Amino acid sequence: MTAPMLPTSPAGRLLVVDDQKNMRATTAMVLRQAGYLVEEAEDGATALKKLEGAGYDVVLTDLRMPDVDGMEVLRTVRQVAPETEVIVMTAYGTIESAVEAIRRGAYDFIAKPFKEDELLLRAAKAVEKRRLVGQVSVLTGEFRRHFGLDHIIGRSAGLREVLDRVVRVAPSDATVLITGESGTGKELVARALHVSSRRGDRPFVPVNCAAITETLLESELFGHARGAFTGATQARRGLFEEADGGTLFIDEVGETAPGFQAKLLRALQDGEIRRVGESMPVRVDVRVIAATNQDLRRAIGEKRFREDLFYRLNVVPIRIPPLRERLEDVPLLAVHFLAEYNRRAGTQKVFAPAALAELTEHSWPGNVRELENMVEQAAALSPGAEIGLEGVQFEPAPRRHSEPRPGQTRTLALAVEEAERASIQAALQRCEGDLGLVAVELGISSTTLWRKMKRLDVTARQGG
Repeated sequence: MTAPMLPTSPAGRLLVVDDQKNMRATTAMVLRQAGYLVEEAEDGATALKKLEGAGYDVVLTDLRMPDVDGMEVLRTVRQVAPETEVIVMTAYGTIESAVEAIRRGAYDFIAKPFKEDELLLRAAKAVEKRRLVGQVSVLTGEFRRHFGLDHIIGRSAGLREVLDRVVRVAPSDATVLITGESGTGKELVARALHVSSRRGDRPFVPVNCAAITETLLESELFGHARGAFTGATQARRGLFEEADGGTLFIDEVGETAPGFQAKLLRALQDGEIRRVGESMPVRVDVRVIAATNQDLRRAIGEKRFREDLFYRLNVVPIRIPPLRERLEDVPLLAVHFLAEYNRRAGTQKVFAPAALAELTEHSWPGNVRELENMVEQAAALSPGAEIGLEGVQFEPAPRRHSEPRPGQTRTLALAVEEAERASIQAALQRCEGDLGLVAVELGISSTTLWRKMKRLDVTARQGG
């Protein structure tokens, strides 16, 4: 039977899951006194039934329970209500189990026995994160359809910031510069900007500067007159004119030569272009969105990119974070790509929980594009309906940073790692290994702390 939907609560709607009656009742009482609307579940099986139809902002679940444990509750929440945050509670002081829960998608953990103020702080932060997701409405179909975000999947803070900026800048005609590594989805964001602008019913014209030779790029964008060069047997309109009234997306703008950059700057400043071989200007009404995976400020310093063009393009900057900075989006993306594969192939394959967990361990140097390829490969090679751990094996990758060899220069990245490692170890010692307190002291989330500790090879014992 489907559980009834909970009424709304200004503070938040919470579910407390614990097989210990006294602990469950006390936790629920403290939360109710703080203004939360709280339901209780005396075991994991009851919690699963309640999750079928009720919408909760946060689920607080004990890890160690008979039959259906906290990990199973967490897995179910991630599947049926991915927007709901999960806080795991453990009385056993085993950091490993709490870390494993965070790795599988829990927002935070709290060790029993805990103080009232600590419980309320964790709950408030979890509800706040849930509400931020709701404000941007990243996961709602109406929002996604309206703003053309159907293929932008995720719930991380970094992605929410990108989408929030898209929503705010889209109605204007401001020039936008999208930066990010290859494979992060820069063109998807550009299309979302176009669809949700007043130009949404006009052409969206993309051009990849890295795929066109320097000699042809000017003709491709500005057009040419008949006989302007060998092979120009007839006049041709350029992409600026093709995009008239709409949006021109100039991808990999950092790959262009200074000579072309000067002509692009003039087109942006004057709102008109000159076809190759013609002297008369042509007026165009085009919104320009540019993108690059290069550091243009460095390119300016190296005289490879015009500073005046940079400022003309960088009116509204949007940085898309690499996938390694938003690993919480990996399971959602993987499930989305697998659904797309199932639709094309007529299959009904699913990921085993262990396989999804394994995907979050990878650094994804190829970003979302690499993940999409990995999902398709795993689905194609998986003999059964379930894609297990063996289907997502990666080639071992070298560490990004290592100790300098004798005579080797000590890099800035290495110095930053050493400083982070020392700060975490000192905080661990002061907090006697309590990762929750360490995260609060350092001003980061428990998830971020765990990832930094893993990357820096720091264990809780090293603080002692």
